Formats: sequence, C-alpha cells, structure tokens
Amino acid sequence: MKQYPKNIKFKKNHLIRSNFYLEAQKRVFPLMGLYGLKSRQSGKLTIKQIEACRKSLRRNLKKKGKIWLQVFTYASITKKSVGSRMGSGKGAHSEWVCPIRKGQVICEIAANSEYFSLKALKSAKTKLSVKSLIMKVKY
Repeated sequence: MKQYPKNIKFKKNHLIRSNFYLEAQKRVFPLMGLYGLKSRQSGKLTIKQIEACRKSLRRNLKKKGKIWLQVFTYASITKKSVGSRMGSGKGAHSEWVCPIRKGQVICEIAANSEYFSLKALKSAKTKLSVKSLIMKVKY
C-alpha cells in the first residue's frame, strides 16, 4: 500500500521543527469509530509502522469491523552516505514519516464486539514507536 504523497511542492523538506511537537488542539477524540488509539507522546511514525498497525488491526478484526487511519506520511527524511564529505547538497530520500503530536488520534475502529476491538487495538499499539492510549467514545 502506497503511503507517500503523489505530488509534493518541494522535493525535500526542512527538519521538522520542535514546536510542532506541542500538544494537539483539534480532534483529540474519535469521530467515526467507537474506539481509537490516541498518542500519549509526540514523535514520528514511519510507513512500516503505520502499515504494521493497519495489518494487525485487519488481522484481528477480520471482516467484523471498519478501520480509519487518521495519519499519513507526508514528510521525507533525507540521509547522506556515511563516507561522503561535507557539502555537495542535501542527501537522497531515505524514508517518509508522519509527525505525531501528543493527544492526536492515530486510528479509529468500529466493530460489533468490544472484546475484539480492545484486543485488536492492544496488538496494534505494540507496532507503533510512540506511546498510545486506547480510547472509547462515550455517548
């Protein structure tokens, strides 16, 4: 599954600023699903982590539920080779990441059974590099 943008305005991004990692102000509760994963710390999620989380949710829910991913990898991280000297421009793309703020909703699910929902989210939680919290919508 392709997890990087089709068109980008600039080829290479600046470093992600530290003030981005402040607490999230909007959307700190699930909107579409009944359960969700909310980040408890700021950090970066890579394509592999998001895909592993999605596969884990799909494997546990089977066809009994629906999944909404609320994050997308839009920032590229560049790296230069180890032996290269200073200068000669910025390095090539090494990976795509999604910066996560504290309190941001990462994914949401809706399933028939509460047991399967919590089990799926617990297994998906281990695939991410940021600490997260399982949330339940209160109506």
